[in-house]
Amino acid sequence: MSLDATLRLLTKASGLTAADLAAAIPRAGVSTVKAWLAGEKMPGSEQLNALARAFGVPAGALLSELASTLDPARTQGEHDLLAAYRALNTRQQGALLEVARGMAGHAARRRR
Repeated sequence: MSLDATLRLLTKASGLTAADLAAAIPRAGVSTVKAWLAGEKMPGSEQLNALARAFGVPAGALLSELASTLDPARTQGEHDLLAAYRALNTRQQGALLEVARGMAGHAARRRR
């Protein structure tokens, strides 16, 4: 996964905005952070370390396959499911979530 894709994923997952990140990164304004997210620029090593701290991940993980290593407790099936979910459009994602929630509720009722 490219650095910009990883940064976009982490930004979305964390709920941080480009302005939030800019405030946490030395010598980085909002336009610079947006350029990183768009893949137009690359952060330097000091900035990568600050980004990692802001997201609560190891700095080296930003340059590797972060999406599959963020949660080492995830099974391969969970990674596969997440990848399939991301390939769907918004309407399909909503439908899949409804089915999954229904199945989870049914399983919980059966355990009682």
